[in-house]
Amino acid sequence: MKIVIAGGFGVGKTTFVGSVSEIEPLRTEALMTSASEGVDDLTLLPEKSGTTVAMDFGRRTFPGAVLLLFGTPGQDRFWFMWDELTEGAIAAVVLADTRRMEDCFPAIDYFERRGTPFLVAVNVFPNAHAYDTDEVHTALDLSDHVPVMLCDARDRRSATDVLVHVMNLAIDHAHAIRPTVQGAFA
Repeated sequence: MKIVIAGGFGVGKTTFVGSVSEIEPLRTEALMTSASEGVDDLTLLPEKSGTTVAMDFGRRTFPGAVLLLFGTPGQDRFWFMWDELTEGAIAAVVLADTRRMEDCFPAIDYFERRGTPFLVAVNVFPNAHAYDTDEVHTALDLSDHVPVMLCDARDRRSATDVLVHVMNLAIDHAHAIRPTVQGAFA
């Protein structure tokens, strides 16, 4: 089952996939160059020297399910790949950083338009203000059916918890649409 990990630039998608993957993740990171100056805001990410230019890929096995994890690039200039990366996905995780909430709006809009079930996972950065999930839900103006949870993308257990929740979301979504699909063929 394909799960997409999406969000803005530098939010922790590569870290999330790497922390939860049972295989050595495939990463397509490139060194940031002077071409990104003035385009990619590194104000909150002074140590960041690389960026995903195509995707991250990992795998996580649960009893009865193998998840294929696809991390998207975060910069607008790489969004042309999103349609290919998300094709066939059963659900998505939108990672958010409370210091730059506006960066997750494009991913939220994308999955809403596609009808892909998703949840928002707030990657809790040490120097970020702590907001509760209800505050984030309100700030992002999410539909009632879109869950918000807190996570630490560096922590395997925390990232696994997010994956369990997004799998359950995908299962609930599949059960909700199944009667409609079956009724169409009756």
